[in-house]
This record gives sequence, structure tokens and C-alpha cells, in this order.
Amino acid sequence: MYIYDIEWFVNDDGAQVRRLILHMPSEVEMADVVGEKFCIYVERKDKNGEVLCVKPSWSAPKALPTKGYRTLLAAYPSDEKGNPLLKGKYVTLEMDMNDAQSRALVGGLSGSFFADCCYRVMQIAPIGELTGLVFDETGKILCPEAERYTSTVSSYEELPLQYSYYTPEGQPLPGGTVSSRSRKKLPCIIWLHGAGEGGEDPRVTYLGNRVTALSSDPIQSFMGGAWVLAPTSPTMWMDDGSHTYGNSGKSMYSEALFALIEEFVSTHAVDRERIYVGGCSNGGFMTLRLIIDHPDYFAAGYPMCEALYDDTISDEDIEKIKDVPIWFLHAMTDAVVDPVKTSLPTYKRLIAAGARDTHFTYIDDRPPFHQMVNHGCWPLGLNNEENYDFDGKPVMLNGKAVTRFEWLASMRRNRRRK
Repeated sequence: MYIYDIEWFVNDDGAQVRRLILHMPSEVEMADVVGEKFCIYVERKDKNGEVLCVKPSWSAPKALPTKGYRTLLAAYPSDEKGNPLLKGKYVTLEMDMNDAQSRALVGGLSGSFFADCCYRVMQIAPIGELTGLVFDETGKILCPEAERYTSTVSSYEELPLQYSYYTPEGQPLPGGTVSSRSRKKLPCIIWLHGAGEGGEDPRVTYLGNRVTALSSDPIQSFMGGAWVLAPTSPTMWMDDGSHTYGNSGKSMYSEALFALIEEFVSTHAVDRERIYVGGCSNGGFMTLRLIIDHPDYFAAGYPMCEALYDDTISDEDIEKIKDVPIWFLHAMTDAVVDPVKTSLPTYKRLIAAGARDTHFTYIDDRPPFHQMVNHGCWPLGLNNEENYDFDGKPVMLNGKAVTRFEWLASMRRNRRRK
């Protein structure tokens, strides 16, 4: 029996198994390696070794066992990281990401976790002199997009919270040597996860959705390099102590979360004039909660389908935050977080109060549009695909139409328009 490594790819739905890297017993030639010589079977299991039963979609009538065959798209000799070679001691298998069993994550509104993806790769035709190989021993899990992410826990004694963070290029990784160049202070993008990404594993916070887009080249280039900070809630940010999705507008994590943020900012090379906070749904709720509680701390906010009920926001709160640049994102058909009760009236109250740097991309996804956005607007947000305001016209900055993260990168705490 032989070893295979798993490579995760992070897309809009979170981490998926895209490639397997087989540890071959000897070198193989490119001409001998073709996809028809392999068969790939997988079972996704829980921590007890039982095959998971999951609904294939939210509307599916029942849960089904998560096991089956993967579709092989390509096979080739490679190095240990999957880079193609003419001859190599590894073989990389690329699989179809549309396969039912491609996801590495399992879960929903009560939290998500990484399944134990148990593969069995069978060689069904000769490769040179090699025959009948079976690869069923898991080696490493690789995720190139997450290589510079680190997970740890805050030191706030009353309620320590786990968090993950991305170290930008040019800054030392944990344990690395600090040079004069690495002491340059850079902005910090805070991401607050939705209800499905909390829990015990802080990696889910940035791998449950494509939060790694925040550390990708396009957004990093807008920022000139930026830290990404992704705290994890043990339950949900909206938990006011009742451990339910309350509508009180309060959170039991408010003090602990702000203490975490301040601890991170104080111990890393963060530009305090460029701290940006955002998140989706449950995390959008916490975005506004933080801005209301600390209006002078953040340079700007970018909430998506935020869930802070407008009737819990006082006129005094509106007055406090009207000068904080905020760009809302919500879809009209959202059946989970009603924009009419949350972001829409809050936006209108801010505008009426004189807010000059408040924007709202209100996605009209009502029929007869082919694809409904509904609650899931954050892929558009994380992929930086929206650039229009509430009136449907482009958001302008210095005479130029800008996307959300271009706009965000220009915001400074000490340069707000009064």
C-alpha cells in the first residue's frame, strides 16, 4: 500500500480536494502516465471513522452517504508539490471540482468541520514496469493558498478566542527574523465569519468560504500588502449569552473580540490608520456592532448581508458612525437575513444623517434573473465583483469608478470627510 498527499483548493464554497499527489515507488515517464490507468474512490468520514451522511443540497429530501468515485481530468509525473515534470517520483491526479464528494468541509448553520477524506487510488493498467499499485494511506494535506496563514488564540483571560491570520509578503512568518524592511506597518483586513464557520477549528474561518481572496494578489496589490485577521466565534457572533440567534443587537463576544483585535494590532506591524472590518451575515452583524462600539477605531467597514436589526440601532448610534466609511452589500431576495429589517433602513438612516462615504450595493436578483443570489452575496464581495451604489451608478473615487476593495484601500482613519 502506498501514500498519497491531498491538495485543497479554496473556492466560493470553501476548501475542496482538487488534486492527489501519489508517492510512486520509482520514477515514471510522462508518456506512461495517462488518466485511464487510475481509478479513484473516496469516503468522507467523521472523527469516529463513520461515513458521513449529508444532504447533497439544502433542498434535498434526505441525507446520503458521502462516498463514491471521483472524475479524473488529468494525470502526470510531478514533484512533491504537484508541479508537472517529464519524469518524476510522484504522479499528480487532477479531479473534477464538480464531483459530489469534492468538498473537504461538511456542515451548515450550526458549524462546519473538515471531513476525513479517505481515498483509495487503484492503478488499473501498467505504468512502465509498475502494476497493481494501490494508494490508500493519507500523507500530507497541502493548501497553497493558506501557506502563510497561522492559527493561535488570544490572551484575553475572561474569554480567549481562537483566530487565524495571514502574514503578508515581506513580513516575517511566526518565528522568523525581523528585518528593518519587515517593520513597515501595513493595513489590516479583518474578516468576521458567518454562522456556519464558527466552532472549534479556526481554519474553517478562512477555508469555509474563499476568505483567502483577501490574501490573493489583486486585493493585496490594492492595499500595498495587508494583514488578514480572521477571529473565530465558539458559537455565533450574534450570541448574546442565550446561545441562540437573538435579535437583541448584543453579543457576548464584543469585549473579547475587540481585545483580540487590539492584541493583534499591538503585536504586529499594523498601520492603525488602515484597519478595515467586514464580514458576512452573522459576521456582518458583528461588523456593525464593532463600528458602533468603537467608531474611532476603524478606517472603514465592509459588511455583507449583515444581520444587525435596524430597530436595535439608536439615533445616537447613527450619529456616532455616520462619518465611518461603510460599503454595504445585500441581495433583495435574501430569505435568511431580510435587508428590509437590517441593512436597508440602516443605510437610509445614515444617508439622512449626513453620511458622505456610505455606499450600498443592493443586488436585484429577483425573477426573471437566471441565478438567484439570495443570502449568498459574499462570494461577489470577496471576489471584488461589485462596484455600483444604491442608485445603480458606479462608486466614484477621485473621478474614477472603483470596486469595493479599491475603495477600501483608499480609506484612512484620519482622513474622513466631515
